[in-house]
Amino acid sequence: MADGSLLNFPALVLNADFRPLSYFPLSLWSWQDTVKAVFLDRVSVLNEYDQEVRSPQVSLRLPSVIALKDYIPAARRPAFTRFNVFLRDNFSCQYCDDQFPAHDLTFDHVIPRCKGGRTSWENVVTACGVCNLKKGPHLPEKINMHPRRRPDQPTSWQLQENGRAFPPNHLHESWRDYLYWDTELEN
Repeated sequence: MADGSLLNFPALVLNADFRPLSYFPLSLWSWQDTVKAVFLDRVSVLNEYDQEVRSPQVSLRLPSVIALKDYIPAARRPAFTRFNVFLRDNFSCQYCDDQFPAHDLTFDHVIPRCKGGRTSWENVVTACGVCNLKKGPHLPEKINMHPRRRPDQPTSWQLQENGRAFPPNHLHESWRDYLYWDTELEN
């Protein structure tokens, strides 16, 4: 089988406790990395696609859901990144409260850097371009623009929980039993 036809067979990666390593972005491995992990006995296969890969000696159905054999603890303190700030703030401008795609967001220093503000969890919030320009280098109390919630350092658990609210565009049916999106379960 040609490599190009296998591009759409990622595996959902679960930790040893059967929870996704990450919800947003969803923890997925390419079929190549998944097959390698299977042969190195680092994962358990929980579900498979109908698609197979073959070598002269072996035929293997491509795994669609795998669980790591060794538990990987979540970092207690998530990295301070632009994406994690957006995720902490649920991709919502903290001034107008509207939700935006990541590419339409910026981050704003609540206390501007020109006034001694630091680039840290406790001073940076998600802002849309319009609100960021409006606030500019001003202190919140000077122009009555206060963030909706006080910025703080989230835990990895909080970021995971926030990520659950943003299901990916593609969910293979074999993944549904392992993901707990905020939707009502069928009877």
